[in-house]
Amino acid sequence: MDRVIIIAEAGVNHNGDLNLAKELIQVAADAGADYVKFQTFNADKLVSKAAKKAAYQSKNFKDADDSQYNMLKKLEMPEDWYSELLQFSADAGIKFLSTGFDEESIDFLDQIGLELFKIPSGEITNKPYLKHVALKGKPIILSTGMANIQEISQALAVFESCNRRRDEITVLHCNTEYPTPMKDVNLKAMLHIRDELKVAIGYSDHTLGIEVPIAAVALGAGVIEKHFTLDRSLPGPDHKASLEPGELKDMVRGIRNIELAISGSGIKSPSDSEIPNKIVARKSIFFIDNISVGDIITKERLTVKRPGNGISPMDIDQIIGKKVSVDVPADTMVEWSQIQ
Repeated sequence: MDRVIIIAEAGVNHNGDLNLAKELIQVAADAGADYVKFQTFNADKLVSKAAKKAAYQSKNFKDADDSQYNMLKKLEMPEDWYSELLQFSADAGIKFLSTGFDEESIDFLDQIGLELFKIPSGEITNKPYLKHVALKGKPIILSTGMANIQEISQALAVFESCNRRRDEITVLHCNTEYPTPMKDVNLKAMLHIRDELKVAIGYSDHTLGIEVPIAAVALGAGVIEKHFTLDRSLPGPDHKASLEPGELKDMVRGIRNIELAISGSGIKSPSDSEIPNKIVARKSIFFIDNISVGDIITKERLTVKRPGNGISPMDIDQIIGKKVSVDVPADTMVEWSQIQ
């Protein structure tokens, strides 16, 4: 399989602090992720001032202000951050990515040279936005939280109406509850997306821990996206459902290990590393007692024990009833040359 793309989702966990954003980039790079991803939006274009916070956002903020607008306004990334963060990412050895939530943000991200577009779950039914992204002509990663298979199919049809091929699109299974209860993960839905829509698949994870994204890779995910933070106790809407630095590193290591574990031919045969163990672990046929020339070999005079570099016990029926051609002491491995 191709190398799994790991997107470390910093999102809005920078808390409006440029230095914190840089620290997040360094953590993602140190963990071995392929991309570090932020979020690009203008709160005035993203959300009505009357919109309320999601339940998990209110719980995580624990303040009296229920305004989603006020929360997001504080988490916008100023345009003058981007050149600095792009350079910082390049110096750290990781690719910079950001999700644009409106058409102007997509234009800006295209202008600064992002190599692909990541579409968030909430925009999957936003036809004008989907067309705008498609017409940029760059690879697309589409999250599908809250969507059913028909809505995903409709989004793909929008892309195709803009002359985009399905092999240019990766669809991520996702659940947008933060954190996602394990009973709601429905990881096999990722395979349903692949089989029904004939697209490359991945998984955007909001569960606690690292088990589910690693399992997704074992099932065939080619892209993994996971939120991370410097510290889950920081204030903000997403910190509590994010990995801390050591956990992010463990997740990346686990994914790379699973990547290797499923990269074989798929044909059951001994690996190069285990072939030497055949002699150590398998058994050969041995005489139990002293055997004299002309003796008939009976089942009772034979046993099987290690090592396995002699006659296989699978061939024992070919030996029983034969005569011995030489004197052989007890506890001697049987050899074909000893048998008439």
